[in-house]
Amino acid sequence: MAEQVGYSQKVMEHFMNPHNVGVIENPDGYGKVGNPVCGDIMEIFIKVKDDVIEDIKFRTFGCGSAIATSSMVTDMARGKTLDEAMKITRDDVATELEGLPPRKMHCSNLAADALHSAIEDYRSKQKKE
Repeated sequence: MAEQVGYSQKVMEHFMNPHNVGVIENPDGYGKVGNPVCGDIMEIFIKVKDDVIEDIKFRTFGCGSAIATSSMVTDMARGKTLDEAMKITRDDVATELEGLPPRKMHCSNLAADALHSAIEDYRSKQKKE
């Protein structure tokens, strides 16, 4: 059935059993992005130690693709340095999920944007200290 609507098995796995769902209390970095057209909203919370993303969680309100891309981007970013995580692109997320239907590519863009926003938030807090 998933193939009939253009979703890979990997997208379906991350949608049905998303990884890293939740909230980190007092996160080191927080990012929130939304798409007013489709209504998707993603939040990403990070804990950073020695410039490495030690813990990462997400909370997403949106379609199956939005949930799957949020789950995937958190898996991709965990354990990476902040600079490495900043290089994760929408195409990287879609590739890891073995593709998304063209009309859902904006979801992977949101996931990467939320991650980058959380890292930028962390970095701006570090400059203030």
